[in-house]
Amino acid sequence: MRIAWGLTGSGDKFRETYETMRKLKMDHSDELKVDLYLSRAAEQVSKFYKLNNELMDGFDKYFVEKNANTPFISGMLQTGKYDLLLIAPVTGNTVAKITVGIADTLISNAAIQAVKGFVPVYIMPVDFREGVITTTLPNGDTLNLRVRKEDAENVRKLEKMEGFHVFENPEEIPSIINKILERG
Repeated sequence: MRIAWGLTGSGDKFRETYETMRKLKMDHSDELKVDLYLSRAAEQVSKFYKLNNELMDGFDKYFVEKNANTPFISGMLQTGKYDLLLIAPVTGNTVAKITVGIADTLISNAAIQAVKGFVPVYIMPVDFREGVITTTLPNGDTLNLRVRKEDAENVRKLEKMEGFHVFENPEEIPSIINKILERG
């Protein structure tokens, strides 16, 4: 199984998602290939969380956005090089773009093109539901953030869109991957 993993500039759930993916990669090293595609903001966040080297070294390939089509993940998705696109975590900005069809970044373009090519997109928005969330900063401190009604509404729109499978937490990723591996 080959996964394209897209990362956006969200710090919320960044470390938890990395740890989940690292464990999955270790547990299924023979049958699971994971190529990373980072937005420019995700690369900044990975350095902020001191995970950039781990991301580069711990997975099969590592790419950073140059523009909406470089690296050419869209072509790889549409020609069947990947079994699925996992975007986790994803910012409210990227969710909003996808819901209205704006494909002007590497990750929003990849999501829209993947669905056009019948490749399932599993996406984990950080602004899942309206209210206050608590996130952990790189130094271990916590930070309370407000999820706006508009951002949560965009997640609801995304849930209704064909080809998108929306989930809330990194802990759900192993069951998603295992289900697909079992289908083989």
